[in-house]
Amino acid sequence: MRAIEIERPGGPEVLRLRERPVPRPGPGEVLVDVRAAGVNFFDTAVRAGALAGVPGAEGAGVVAETGEGVRGLAPGDRVAWLTIDTHGGYAERIVLPVGKVVPVPDAVDDETAAAVLLQGLTARHFATVSHPVRPGETALVHAAAGGVGMLLTQLAKARGATVIGLVSRPEKAASAAEAGADHVLVSTGGAFAGRVRELTGGEGVHVVFDGAGASTFAASLDVLRTHGTLVFYGPLIGEVPTLAMNEIPRSTRLTYGVTEDYIRTPGEFAARAAELFALVAGGGLTVRVGGRYPLAEAARAHADIASRATTGKLLLIP
Repeated sequence: MRAIEIERPGGPEVLRLRERPVPRPGPGEVLVDVRAAGVNFFDTAVRAGALAGVPGAEGAGVVAETGEGVRGLAPGDRVAWLTIDTHGGYAERIVLPVGKVVPVPDAVDDETAAAVLLQGLTARHFATVSHPVRPGETALVHAAAGGVGMLLTQLAKARGATVIGLVSRPEKAASAAEAGADHVLVSTGGAFAGRVRELTGGEGVHVVFDGAGASTFAASLDVLRTHGTLVFYGPLIGEVPTLAMNEIPRSTRLTYGVTEDYIRTPGEFAARAAELFALVAGGGLTVRVGGRYPLAEAARAHADIASRATTGKLLLIP
């Protein structure tokens, strides 16, 4: 089978297509034929650090073989998976523990399942647990034309909020508006603060969902109203912001959202994935695939996602 391998740390050019032996499932494992693999910005950190032989933490496909002791799954079943702590999805086939695999309903196609799982669970965690968005609130969503940002915008709107979406380029504004943002601002760094204050009559927003990194941290704090919440999920790559406790303004709350805390057990993962797929199947959440790449062009996908020029979710199609 073919797979993308990382032999040394580096840029997109270190992603190389290689032939590998077809893996076999052991006890409690399944072998899956990959139909679509998700490309996430975090994958670029995996590549830069050579943290995995084969990158890729999520995808969707069809069970090809089951290992000893597997119950509830059989060859031919459509599944999706999420392996945040391990990798291997940039391949034609992958072996997975059954606890990392969930069934995909007929109403959700393979590409949509691969595109929504990680980012959809992340967005639901942020909008329902990290800060349960309530009717009448105003939410500021960074990277509102990206995969997580577009889903967060839809979820916040469905829960009755007014959404201010931030995008880095003018050509991304239409995608953020299409997702439901009431106001779309084009901004980099912290330049958005004054305009957000104007839009909220000087009061500030109830919640900021900020995955943009250290460069926006101070401005995100600045635009929160008293007792507002900053859901920060940016310190995955690059500089990590620091703050003394006595520097937190206006009795605001800070939280660092981690998706693993939302799906701590196989049971939680299965239940929340089923809820997510039902939301998609029922039309309550629209998933946008922003780019499809052959497996051999994984390097181009990484270059594109790092450029910040893409919108929606990027997929590799083996």
